[in-house]
Amino acid sequence: MTERSELAETLRSGVSKSLVSLLIKIATAGLTYLMFVVLSRSMRPDDYGNFAFGLSLATVLAIGASMGQQTAVLRFWPEELVAGRRDRALQALRAGTGLTLVAGIAISLGLAAFAGLAMLAWPGSAQGHILAAATLVLPLALAEYFSAALRAQGSVWTALVPRDIFWRLATPVLAYGFFVAGLRLDGGQALLLTAILLAVALVLQLLMARRRGYAAGPDFADIRSYWTERGAASRWFLAGVLLDSAALNIDIILVGLFVAPESAGIYFNAFRTAGLLTLFMFAITLVAAPMVARHYHAGEMGKAQAVSAFCAWAGFLFSAGVFVAYLIFGEAILSLFGAGYAEGKTVLILLSIGLLMDAATGPTRIVMMMTGHEKAYVLIFGAIMGLGMLAQIAAIPLYGVVAAAAINMGARILAQAAIAIWARRRIGLDTSLLGIFRVGRVADRPAPVPAM
Repeated sequence: MTERSELAETLRSGVSKSLVSLLIKIATAGLTYLMFVVLSRSMRPDDYGNFAFGLSLATVLAIGASMGQQTAVLRFWPEELVAGRRDRALQALRAGTGLTLVAGIAISLGLAAFAGLAMLAWPGSAQGHILAAATLVLPLALAEYFSAALRAQGSVWTALVPRDIFWRLATPVLAYGFFVAGLRLDGGQALLLTAILLAVALVLQLLMARRRGYAAGPDFADIRSYWTERGAASRWFLAGVLLDSAALNIDIILVGLFVAPESAGIYFNAFRTAGLLTLFMFAITLVAAPMVARHYHAGEMGKAQAVSAFCAWAGFLFSAGVFVAYLIFGEAILSLFGAGYAEGKTVLILLSIGLLMDAATGPTRIVMMMTGHEKAYVLIFGAIMGLGMLAQIAAIPLYGVVAAAAINMGARILAQAAIAIWARRRIGLDTSLLGIFRVGRVADRPAPVPAM
């Protein structure tokens, strides 16, 4: 009875925080959609395609600038607190902030230098959106890290509201205001606007964090010792998040390079719409990640399994409902972006099938990252998705956006199935829909030593 009560309490805690996270993410999804609809309707198709290209490029580079620290803090903070080492938890958080700042500045300057040299080498070439994307790299990297660091400390509102609500509300409002005033933004100007507003959101987030007593500041002095000790794991974290980001953004970049900016806009809108399938899964994993890390590193396998099973079922049921809506209303939804974008329905359905499999396999990525098996995740998921990307490079110039979506779907289904099977056999946690049958049957064990 005591064990069941503890499991119930664990799930109640996770459910309450997940519902808050879901409400914020629903608002975020609506505002994100509003932002892209306003921009697509107020910009020329080629300018909007350049914006989509630049945003995707900045997102991938920002993940690189994070140095894997947004995942590291979610694991190291609860792991050290469980062991009673709060000072080491603070070191990990603050050194991670410093690393993100240094790397973000370096990558931003590097991209800006590349755009500048390209403009000198090819006078008259359209490189303004790439130069503007450079200004967005550092704010995106810091926003991702601060969100993770605050969630690791138990925050939901402070971690999510400034970026997910303020930034995504202010951007379409100002963009529409410029449009009404007769100022039609091009791709570079739209990217610069998003960068400025995200920087303002970050300042608000830091002020809120300090007022509520959360740790959020950098510590450059401990970076060297921290990286010496945690660098091996952080490199695999970095590879993992880069892989995830590439899987969500490289298609758009490839379409923009090999087809046309207008096609990049169509694919971008279809991909962002398909991404709403995993909205609830993403909202839950924001809360579940530190919970899985805490229970696993304390040897509480039963609680870790319960959290994983809850994530899988809640996320899948939501995703299945959204998928049915896309089958029926896909064209109408995409037409919100303007005339011509409804032709992306086939792309939308193909991408959605892959993401539905993602939901069915549950929080496998989070479980592998939080339990010290990040290397295995990168090697398995990366190998399959990497082969998919190579296939896209060969197919996109010949067959266009439908080929990009079909290959993405197939690669994602294979990759998700592979890592879910691996996690079940090697970690002992079934993250898929079948994991519900193991709740209450998984025995606790001594706290494991994380695999490196």
